[in-house]
Amino acid sequence: MPREQGEKLIASNKKARHEYAIEKTYEAGLVLTGTEVKSLRQGRANLTDGYAYIDGGQAYLDAVHIPEYSQGHWTNHSAKRTRKLLLHREEIVKLSHAVSAGGYTLVPLRLYFLDGRAKVEIAVAKGKREFEKRQTIREREDKREAERAMRTKNRLGD
Repeated sequence: MPREQGEKLIASNKKARHEYAIEKTYEAGLVLTGTEVKSLRQGRANLTDGYAYIDGGQAYLDAVHIPEYSQGHWTNHSAKRTRKLLLHREEIVKLSHAVSAGGYTLVPLRLYFLDGRAKVEIAVAKGKREFEKRQTIREREDKREAERAMRTKNRLGD
């Protein structure tokens, strides 16, 4: 059976970009069981409440919901178990320094297959305050309005 090529998105955390200011992103592999991979291949996962943390020189992903595999039996996985992230040691050190500096957290942004292997994109992020969220929405609306005005002007001609 040929291996799939390219990237296939499973789940994305749209709420994270609204709630956090993203500083830097990292791609990490995941240690998964067979039923978890099969469940992900069905396109079932939820990153909304997920977070990552560093413990004892290892990176872990917690509270990511991967539902039980429908054709699984007693070997099925628990839906919200802690999963180990596969990162280089230097990346883990950078992440732990960023988190220990204070104010930063590790948030999963996307879960996807890359050339047949499950990957997660985690971000070093800082929580936004309420006024920052409103400001981001205002900027996005202003940009959209400006683009709309430019399109109208270009359509009508000079």
